[in-house]
Amino acid sequence: MSTPAATGQVGTARTRRSLVAGTVGNFVEWYEFGAYGFFATVIAANFFSSTSTSDAESLIKTYASFALAFFFRPIGAAVFGRVGDRIGRRPTLILVLLLMAGSTTLIGVLPTYETVGAAAPWLLTLVRALQGLSAGGEFGGAVSIMTEFAPKTKRGLYGSWQSFTVALGLLAGAGLAAILATTLSEEALNDWGWRVPFLVALPLGLVALWLRLKLEETPNFARVQERDPEPAAPGEVAKAIALGIGRLMGWSAAGYTFLVVMPSYLQATLNATFQQALVATVLANLGFAVSILPAGWLSDRIGRRPVMATGAALVVVLALPLMNLLQDKDSGNAAKGIAVFVAGLVVGLMAGPGPAMLAEMFPTRARYTGLGLAYSLSNAVFSGSAGLIITELIKRTDNIDIPAWYVMVTCAVSVGALLTLRGDDHRRELRD
Repeated sequence: MSTPAATGQVGTARTRRSLVAGTVGNFVEWYEFGAYGFFATVIAANFFSSTSTSDAESLIKTYASFALAFFFRPIGAAVFGRVGDRIGRRPTLILVLLLMAGSTTLIGVLPTYETVGAAAPWLLTLVRALQGLSAGGEFGGAVSIMTEFAPKTKRGLYGSWQSFTVALGLLAGAGLAAILATTLSEEALNDWGWRVPFLVALPLGLVALWLRLKLEETPNFARVQERDPEPAAPGEVAKAIALGIGRLMGWSAAGYTFLVVMPSYLQATLNATFQQALVATVLANLGFAVSILPAGWLSDRIGRRPVMATGAALVVVLALPLMNLLQDKDSGNAAKGIAVFVAGLVVGLMAGPGPAMLAEMFPTRARYTGLGLAYSLSNAVFSGSAGLIITELIKRTDNIDIPAWYVMVTCAVSVGALLTLRGDDHRRELRD
């Protein structure tokens, strides 16, 4: 007969195992998306360039392919979310991981424009669509796993690990890109070096698969399956999804603008070198990583609303001054480094409590689908399109403050949506 202590140890082990298994796929996903963003200018030259195409047009087409993957996310969220809410979180997350790791590895072996001509961008776009489908199915399942296994008083902290692995994935992509840019010649980097980060996804995916095969089903899902309750009301779920998008849009826009689009912006608009752009991006992601877990922990104490609304409001206030500091040729590298670090820091205030906030909006029988759709739709519009919108608007208006205005407007809307959160959501049990 098991003792209470032994039972508690088993429960703690299951919770920790679920946390690792839930985050590992997310790490692989954002490592790849980060690598694609960091190598956007190189990918543009290899897949979208011809004698009749300018560098700016090639970059815009690269970001269009980037955005397309995000628009496949809602499809993946709907398809895999429905499967995850019907047959379980565990088998669905295993399927999603296989699709994600396989499609990412494929990018590393695709032929370029020089080899197959106009077929190259179409092949890249097809693989990006597959990645979008898998990414859409990843978030809802991973957050469901983390929050449904988490103790009620630690949902914010456990959910914040999802966002923390975003930072780790982006940092890993930036770190490997920096190593390759430092150790390889420009010719080698453009020729074959850019493929390395995508090929690395294969061993990473195998490790993630091993961890997910050991995962157990969540107690919330098992309880709902035993009761066989009525499906969640579609109108209620749709309303929650729309509200969730409003609460997330600032995080989505600011996160991708500051953490992923920044390298290409610094190179194309401010004439920074590839190495300088990567250093700036690493600093921004470090700031992001530093604040995520404390923000999640704090939201378990004082609520999701004050922490996330403060982060969105700070972006509205600080975005333009920080951007102007980066543009100032007379400002030193230290000041610019602090600027990008702070930019990442305030985004982390939204990203830390965000997953738990979303999980608390939906019942278990619709959680995988609902929070996955809210997140993927917000990212499709405000993250995936960020590079395309910013690059195109700068090209048309010559206004280099566009990135700041983009995140200011979206975060202002999010502040209003976040203020509708109930102050005690973090203290309530998750709904079945």
